[in-house]
Amino acid sequence: MTPHADSDETVASPGGPAGRGTWLRRALWLSVATVAWNVLEGLIAILAGAAADSVALMGFGVDSFIETTSGAVVGWRFLLELRARRPGAAPRVERRAGVVAGVLLLVLALYIAVDAARRLSGLGAEPKRSVVGIVLAAVSLGVMPLLGWAKLRTARALASGALRADAYETVACVWLSLATLGGLLLNALLGWQWADPAAALLLIPLIVREGLEGVRGGD
Repeated sequence: MTPHADSDETVASPGGPAGRGTWLRRALWLSVATVAWNVLEGLIAILAGAAADSVALMGFGVDSFIETTSGAVVGWRFLLELRARRPGAAPRVERRAGVVAGVLLLVLALYIAVDAARRLSGLGAEPKRSVVGIVLAAVSLGVMPLLGWAKLRTARALASGALRADAYETVACVWLSLATLGGLLLNALLGWQWADPAAALLLIPLIVREGLEGVRGGD
């Protein structure tokens, strides 16, 4: 057995079933926090993006809503284990939801590519400054790393591949926030209106990677 596996096994069963129950409750609350934050983040980003004609901000907001699928399904899986009801159902639900979320992410990537290319060619509306979007992306850069770290630690304790995959989606959101913030700042401070659709294009590889992982079955 590898040292990494030894470490996971040691952390996963401190105090036996009672210890695992504590970690399961922590995983459930982290999933709830993920869903709550992404819903709030998505609403603000889409409203601000529509007001500012920002494709980067709109894409960031739609991605936030799609990520709620992963958080909700992973949370439901841990809730099922805590209640000891239909333990075999959670993995099936998770795989199906992962495929749906993956397809939605790929559609989002296509939308961003087409809209960003249209705006870069001068056919779309020019993005306006968005103070709300800048603040939201900056706050997300503070929240998401902490949430991702907490989920990775809990995933190790539970030896949970599902929570680990969800944690890496949260980490990917950090890069989405950074790209979005960069585009919004360059547009607001320097008047580089091309920076917004260019930043949106930078989101595509991350979104496509997440989408393909979901379609292929995640972990």
